[in-house]
Amino acid sequence: MLLPLFGWPDEPGLIFTERRADLRRHGGEISFPGGRRDEGDPDLAATALREAQEEIGLDPSLVEIVEALPSTATFVTGYRIHPFLGHIPHPSLLSLEPNPAEVETVLSFSLKILSESYAIRRLIRRGVPLHTPTYEVEGHLIWGATARILGDFLARL
Repeated sequence: MLLPLFGWPDEPGLIFTERRADLRRHGGEISFPGGRRDEGDPDLAATALREAQEEIGLDPSLVEIVEALPSTATFVTGYRIHPFLGHIPHPSLLSLEPNPAEVETVLSFSLKILSESYAIRRLIRRGVPLHTPTYEVEGHLIWGATARILGDFLARL
């Protein structure tokens, strides 16, 4: 998974994807670009770059991988996510396009707005109530593993 960071350090922000609602896993959720490792990927950073290119058209040559962040797991599907922080040019300088097979929309939010939108919320998932970290920005709810990864990243700054 790639955390595409732009505007650092003056007006930093991150790129997210809104997954298509009809997807079997994590449909409609807000996430960072990412996916499963393919046999041809030399390492997990290469997987993150390949997936970002497939999902939003982000040219890997425009990404400077800064560091690997701590891995985290999803509760429902049990995936282990290995996030990488990557500096990218400002989205206005890129032609990011959602892959219509997977991504509904490409989103960009400033770190300031993200930080201000944090709250612990009570959500019901599969009939089970849970109190979880969330970020609600412009009507988009970021929760689950993405919210935990985002929270860890913001705490590191």
